[in-house]
Amino acid sequence: MQLLELTPAETAFLAPSSLAPDSLQARLTGKLAATLSARLRLPVRLAAHAADAPAVVPAVPHWLPDAVLATLWLTRRLGGQRVMGSTPFVPPTLIQTLDAALAECWLDAKASATLLSAMTWHITADSTQATLVLQLPHHAIDMTRWAREVIRHG
Repeated sequence: MQLLELTPAETAFLAPSSLAPDSLQARLTGKLAATLSARLRLPVRLAAHAADAPAVVPAVPHWLPDAVLATLWLTRRLGGQRVMGSTPFVPPTLIQTLDAALAECWLDAKASATLLSAMTWHITADSTQATLVLQLPHHAIDMTRWAREVIRHG
């Protein structure tokens, strides 16, 4: 039996990240890029940027995808090719997918992982530009409890 060549997407997914392995944001950036690329069936690039601390600290992680990302998710997940219009809501499946990626990264991280108050990414997929913000609780124990619950019920 002859083995097939890996596609560029498969090679990128399997390649070790060039970002610092102990940085939660770096690990999560790579995980989100791979997950979104697979789910949306198109190459997705994420660029992490500085984020402002939230006015109110959430008890559990809180995702804030913009309308462009929500529309891209719905369009691609429903089989569409071109993103048109704007959706007025964030699909629960998008949040569940993001939660699962975060929970896996958090539980795989070293115990000394630094917990930022917020993270922001600029997302590029095809000709679409979107923004994703993540607000995090202050305490690592809250994150661990939340992540275990997500994995348990995922």
